[in-house]
Amino acid sequence: MTFVDGPVTVTVPATSANLGPGFDSLGLALALRDTLTAEVTHGGLEVEISGEGADGVPRDESHLVVRSMRAAFDVLGHQPGGLSLRCDNVIPHARGLGSSSAAIVGGIALARALVAGGTLVMDDDAVFRLAAEIEGHPDNVAPACYGGFVISGQEDGAFYAARSTVDPRVSAVVFVPPTGVETKLARGLLPATVPHAEAAANSGRTALLVAALAGQPELLLTATRDYLHQDYREPAMPDSLALVKELRADGVPAIVSGAGPTVLAFTDGPAASSGAGAPHQLLDRCPPGWRAHHLEVDRAGVLVPA
Repeated sequence: MTFVDGPVTVTVPATSANLGPGFDSLGLALALRDTLTAEVTHGGLEVEISGEGADGVPRDESHLVVRSMRAAFDVLGHQPGGLSLRCDNVIPHARGLGSSSAAIVGGIALARALVAGGTLVMDDDAVFRLAAEIEGHPDNVAPACYGGFVISGQEDGAFYAARSTVDPRVSAVVFVPPTGVETKLARGLLPATVPHAEAAANSGRTALLVAALAGQPELLLTATRDYLHQDYREPAMPDSLALVKELRADGVPAIVSGAGPTVLAFTDGPAASSGAGAPHQLLDRCPPGWRAHHLEVDRAGVLVPA
């Protein structure tokens, strides 16, 4: 196996999972990208980080990008003598926008790109499967790999992912609070069982959401109604759930992004110029101390820029 000369760069998008009712199965890539650059060296490990998370993440072998690169090199057949890594992060950490999935997918893609002919040994589906194994679930890594709107899951021990279309009118405004919530904590608030009627209602909303995103965005308010996880997580993110309820009361299809606490509101894209769901109207509703971004759906997934 031969490593390429010089540095390699990849970019990987933010993602939002669940999208309301699609718990652990639906994910959407958003046009907010981390940039990762790595180079094979003669020895040692150098990690440089700027932007989001720069003050709180390790700079050794425990860094998630490094661990993901190591796992990919094992699959590819050889570990390099040394590595130099730079992470320019714009995806907020612990906010429900897929920062860990971006690190995992970006690290695997970096390792593959550093190996001459790496795509012949590890195709895009193999990148997805390894990323899902590292993450433990596929709902964020799938759109980070493939872009757009992805339905994913696990069957008989194997991960699967299927892309679905997104109406070009659909975009999103995300409201990012100043403090995060760890996914483990958010998952710990969920009950072991839910009433059958709520599970049935959630299944119907999930199916409707696929159709709404594909070409009927006027159905998004109904389609994003969740019965499985958001209300149970309210103790960990009361301000987020309050904003979701406030927006939905005004007819805006708002949900908790992933495990939270970011709130995502669907909008009809740049052409929407009026009404409570227009991008500029939503941006004006950003709570004090929060950050708001109007983001298009990212249809590309992880990329190695030319």
